[in-house]
Amino acid sequence: MRWILLPLIYSSLFLAQALAKTCTLKPLGHGKSDVSQIEAAITECGHHGTTVFEAGEYNITRKMQWNLVNSRVELHGLLNFVFDLPYWMDPAHTYRVIFIQSQASWFVITGHDFTIDAHRTGGIVGNGQRWWSWYGNATRLDGDGRPVALTLSNVTRGTVRDFRIEAPPFWCNAVADSRDVLYDGMRCNATNADETYFGQNIVWNTDGIDTFRSENVTLLNFDITSGDDCLAIKGNSTNIFAKNITCTGGTGVAFGSLGQYADLPDYVSNVVLEDLTLIRPDPQVQPLMEHGVYFKSWTGTRIGFPPTGGGAGGGRVSGVVVRNVKLDEVTTPIQLYQTNLGHPGDAPSKLHFANLTFEHWSGTAQNATIVDFECSSAAPCENVSFEEIRVAVPRDQTPAYRCVNVASSSGLPAGACEADSSE
Repeated sequence: MRWILLPLIYSSLFLAQALAKTCTLKPLGHGKSDVSQIEAAITECGHHGTTVFEAGEYNITRKMQWNLVNSRVELHGLLNFVFDLPYWMDPAHTYRVIFIQSQASWFVITGHDFTIDAHRTGGIVGNGQRWWSWYGNATRLDGDGRPVALTLSNVTRGTVRDFRIEAPPFWCNAVADSRDVLYDGMRCNATNADETYFGQNIVWNTDGIDTFRSENVTLLNFDITSGDDCLAIKGNSTNIFAKNITCTGGTGVAFGSLGQYADLPDYVSNVVLEDLTLIRPDPQVQPLMEHGVYFKSWTGTRIGFPPTGGGAGGGRVSGVVVRNVKLDEVTTPIQLYQTNLGHPGDAPSKLHFANLTFEHWSGTAQNATIVDFECSSAAPCENVSFEEIRVAVPRDQTPAYRCVNVASSSGLPAGACEADSSE
């Protein structure tokens, strides 16, 4: 018996020693790139070890990928992605691990069984203000190569805790092709400070987080200031749970866009969002707070090809619950439309929405329309349920509900959403 146990004991001692391995980093200082020392530390301690970033600012001058296995990262400092727009916009200088719309990433994390703890002090500086001002009101179709600040790709059992992202040029976060991911504590701030553009939205595409082809993703304690989607649940996201989410500015919580790829159906199922707060910011700085939650799909006609065109994709969104929502002067609290970037005469979308539940909504809206569902005639919405939707509209207006091609619903005032309402 003894000779059987000894190898197990030695194996356990080896594992304990490996886990005890620690690499500690300090910033090299102004004008010096920290990428090489970071890569060396992750190579040494990113598997079965701990990497500690002491407080300070680390200059990131080229794309960076961490592969983490059974490890921890203690990120007390900030990763400063130095502004160099021509450099970062060169496709050779970013990763393209997010399939949808071929989005760019300058920082990618892969691996399994890891924790990144930023202790509310660490995270990413994206220097987004210079990006936003440079673009001004120029077209920015589907990113145009602007990088996602933090991308989790092909991750299993990964945790990101108490992380902050200041001034992202594009999306703050993306989770792609991953499973069993936990975010607990995420602050993303995309606030324009350029007075030239006060009163306009120049921080488009600064989504708080986008999920794609991922399952079992938990999002807790988010504070997102944005000019676009606070959360975006994209295609083939399943078993998503979000709680205690604050969204200031932008377009609200999105499902989509969906149905962009004609040959790749989008399935979204088992999504629970609860304890959401949506706040309209100072309109002189950021004019938008468009939705509480909205759903969007492309039409049934393909016009062009992704990343900028597309459509005609099918699929199904089912098993969505959105509850305990507080609204501050949003434009349209709950909306669904299936004509994203569509044209008159397009075929109706084939993407089907069913089993959607909205419970315990309160607060205020800027317009009279509280619910606006414009479903596809080719795939009418089914089993849409509302409970305690108590949203106040302007004093001189009466609450309104628009339901097009909704086959079955419950919970709205009598006659508000009849089954035969169609266009």
